[in-house]
Amino acid sequence: MEDPLFRDYETLVNITVLGKAFQVPEKNTCLRAFQYISPDTIPYGRFCWNQECQYCRISFTLASQPEEPPRSVLACKVLVAEGMQITDLSEELRYNLMGVIRATEPRSPVDEQDDKLRL
Repeated sequence: MEDPLFRDYETLVNITVLGKAFQVPEKNTCLRAFQYISPDTIPYGRFCWNQECQYCRISFTLASQPEEPPRSVLACKVLVAEGMQITDLSEELRYNLMGVIRATEPRSPVDEQDDKLRL
């Protein structure tokens, strides 16, 4: 597909971010993939996109190498891969992705009751 923000890609790959599954464009950096899943927040983060700020640090493992320990890298530097499991995010990424990461966390009955009271 052709999009000025993303490198040319033909398919989406499956990744997991803190236990939540996503499909993102192949051949793109992790930071660009995060922008794909959260286009309203990642552009406003304090990211330099060129490996200087260190705000996009992640840890990941690959499904093809389950015995390897998580690697710590910059999301603006490493390309996404099929089966990538992102196990840790920098505070800046965690903050910017909180809406999509927390969207499916189980809610307690107290949370649901609070929502009803606010209406």
